[in-house]
Amino acid sequence: MVVRHEKRNRKYHGTRSWGAGNIKNNRGAGDRGGVGRGGRKHKFTYLVVYEKESLGKRGFNSWKRKELKEISLEGINKLASRLNEEKPTIELRGYKVLSNGNLERPVIIKADAFSKKAFEKIKNAGGEALIAKQNA
Repeated sequence: MVVRHEKRNRKYHGTRSWGAGNIKNNRGAGDRGGVGRGGRKHKFTYLVVYEKESLGKRGFNSWKRKELKEISLEGINKLASRLNEEKPTIELRGYKVLSNGNLERPVIIKADAFSKKAFEKIKNAGGEALIAKQNA
């Protein structure tokens, strides 16, 4: 049978390292090769044989579907205040317009998506909300 851990010899009582060399060498689980899956080369064969599912990537990410960035009506208000037109047109490709804030003047907004409340607030301000085609 293999001896797992050497019994502490009585002659080493009173020394800090008792035969392990430097103090750093025998600190906690560090001298036993670690416990988890991380960082040790000698555990890789175990992973490959018994836990194949924990290696590699899983799933499918569609190249068609893209995450939309978000912009609030407050942000659109700031953009519209910079433009000197009466009813400015703001084109927001890749954005969804959210209803946080209010519009101070009518604006034509072209975006990929709108929340229901944002749509209503834009109409109430006298503006237009146009859904832009994503692939165009």
